[in-house]
Amino acid sequence: MRHLLSSADLGRDDVRALLATAAEMHEVQRRDVKKLPTLRGRTVINLFFEDSTRTRSSFEIAGKWMSADTINITGKGSSTSKGESLRDTVMTIDAMSVDCVVIRHMASGAAHQVAQWVDASVVNAGDGTHEHPTQALLDAYTMEARLGDLEGRRVAIVGDLTHSRVFRSNAITLRTLGAEVTLVAPPTLMPSGIASWARADGLTLADDLDAVLADGPDAVMMLRVQRERMSGGFFPTPREYTVGYGLTRERLRALTSANPDAVICHPGPMNRGLEISADAADAASSLVLDQVSAGVAVRMAVLYHLLAGEEVTA
Repeated sequence: MRHLLSSADLGRDDVRALLATAAEMHEVQRRDVKKLPTLRGRTVINLFFEDSTRTRSSFEIAGKWMSADTINITGKGSSTSKGESLRDTVMTIDAMSVDCVVIRHMASGAAHQVAQWVDASVVNAGDGTHEHPTQALLDAYTMEARLGDLEGRRVAIVGDLTHSRVFRSNAITLRTLGAEVTLVAPPTLMPSGIASWARADGLTLADDLDAVLADGPDAVMMLRVQRERMSGGFFPTPREYTVGYGLTRERLRALTSANPDAVICHPGPMNRGLEISADAADAASSLVLDQVSAGVAVRMAVLYHLLAGEEVTA
């Protein structure tokens, strides 16, 4: 494994290997001293051109807990703010003989392009509205920790599909693990051409959230309404969106009634009161904070498989 650019790059065995390593890495988080020598002497650059709390912090912690030299560079703190091109920026970084570049960029396909320019390993930490493969891995890890094997499990992904890179990677990874995936969104937030993708990959499309919840899915993943990517007109008002597609207190009751063991996920950050109510976000069935915890373990696993590739020494 040289790069992690897309969830489609990972077969079932690859995903299972990463999740198994993540389970071992998760044990490190429970120690008093959270440190492995695994990546000593390696250098990881976190190059983030978009704001991030969870992803950037978890990659930084993951690298440091495995003894890598980890450096954060933001768009505002790089020469791109002076007009330098992305190509020149990443090639300058690569010339310093770094081992891995973790990149988040507002342009879809940026990570794939960077991988062609540099000798270092590249991890896609989110590129535009394209993909976010490590998020999908940590979501699958979190769901399996509560539900067991995802083969045959029913997962509903709900919300702003058009602007979501998380949904694209999750749909691929969940199907790779054998889950049945239903995508729920208003017609205005269904991506163009999704019908053909859904047919090819065995995804189900729906626009009636209440009907999907009444069917008792095993997991419901609520997606953030990405207002910063919208030019307007996708739905009339926030209130109307919540009425139609928010996981409200009433819908939480309906879900729990249909399937008492169902879990709730959200990749964050959450718009409380818009796509998810406080009752749902803080429910006993909510895995939101478990996802955050899993994020460090999964990203440790990814860096390990990219940069070490030996038996895990925990």
